[in-house]
Amino acid sequence: MNIQATNRLTPAETALVDAYTAKFSELPGDGAVVAARDVLFDDLKTGGLPTRRIEAWHYTDLKSLLRTVPEDRPAPVIEKAASIIAGSPVAYMLHGTADIGKVDGVSRFADSLLDGSAAAGLAEASKDDTIGRINGSFVRDGLVVEIPADAELDKPIELQAIHGAGQVHSRFPVRFGKGSKATVIERHLSVTPDAALVSSVSDIVIEDGAEATWILLQQQGAADIHLGQLRIKLGAEAKLRLFLINAGGKLVRQELRIDVEGEGTDLIVRGVNLLGGETHTDVTMVLGHNVPNTTSTEVFRNVVFDRAKGIFQGMIRVAPDAQKTDAKMACNTLLMSDDGEFSAKPELEIFADDVQCGHGATVADISDNHLYYLMARGVPRAKARAMLVNAFVAEIVEELEEENLVKALETIISGWLEHHA
Repeated sequence: MNIQATNRLTPAETALVDAYTAKFSELPGDGAVVAARDVLFDDLKTGGLPTRRIEAWHYTDLKSLLRTVPEDRPAPVIEKAASIIAGSPVAYMLHGTADIGKVDGVSRFADSLLDGSAAAGLAEASKDDTIGRINGSFVRDGLVVEIPADAELDKPIELQAIHGAGQVHSRFPVRFGKGSKATVIERHLSVTPDAALVSSVSDIVIEDGAEATWILLQQQGAADIHLGQLRIKLGAEAKLRLFLINAGGKLVRQELRIDVEGEGTDLIVRGVNLLGGETHTDVTMVLGHNVPNTTSTEVFRNVVFDRAKGIFQGMIRVAPDAQKTDAKMACNTLLMSDDGEFSAKPELEIFADDVQCGHGATVADISDNHLYYLMARGVPRAKARAMLVNAFVAEIVEELEEENLVKALETIISGWLEHHA
């Protein structure tokens, strides 16, 4: 390794270099994995953490925002959380170590590192893939999920990543086989008030004719850094419902990198960002419609309290051959504080001429008319505001239709809103 002089690096970059140097010999992997890690970390050292000069990171200057990196501590004793849906099979990541229990179709990612089969998948997704570089350099374990072809699961599989303070890096390769139908819940949960640096990459393949629901629930602690990434590929006639809920973290970057690669695909993306305190939360999506005759709709709802800052960057790219693409994107925000901020940057990049594409964004406060309507019927002002905020985000969650899922997620959202409002 050709380590740069530390006087050129920020304290956070220096801490990453020191952590990699100290732990490199302990990281699992055969020769191919070791080589892949070296390439990733060399790219990270050479390029450094991204600044606002990199367009994809314009609103999240990680070099400035990530001032320190928590030390890599020994794994604490962590109690497992109850499943979100009663009776669902649960596989755990406990401070970066997999506990698969008896969940069918789930194995440890550490095994893929040791036998070298994970090496190709560690490659960075793009030239500005800082999250992929950090995760691929440090990841020790994860959960590999295989949904067999034509299988139809009656309960969701829950992947619960629970951690304490320090550094945690996890990977979730998941494949929905042809014609399968299943729901997976990916939940990130902190159990300590001390800071953690968490990186997570989920590599999701949805094969031809599969129907998948993926729910990402991020509930990090108020001091935590969460760097998450979903890499998704959809085959022909595939259907995906992707629901993203951010409800925690001090510094959060959640990337959605989605490629529609088969005709007849139907994609639904829904997001709820609950921002309070002094969090900085960035959701960046790049969606590629690469073939003809595909549809997608993306709707994000954001609620901003206190001095929180939120960002949504959404890019829809329509390839030259992707005729008959139908893609719509919307980002709607409630600003509940004069000190809060939210920036929205929806984009379309279209190279085909027979498409229907559109985007829009709104930022507003609670409607005075709606507030007056409730108060005129005896509802106190504070409760009326809470009811309206709840309704604003509940509309998104209710699209899931499955009553048990809707109820569980609405309970989590209502609890967050009651605490912050």
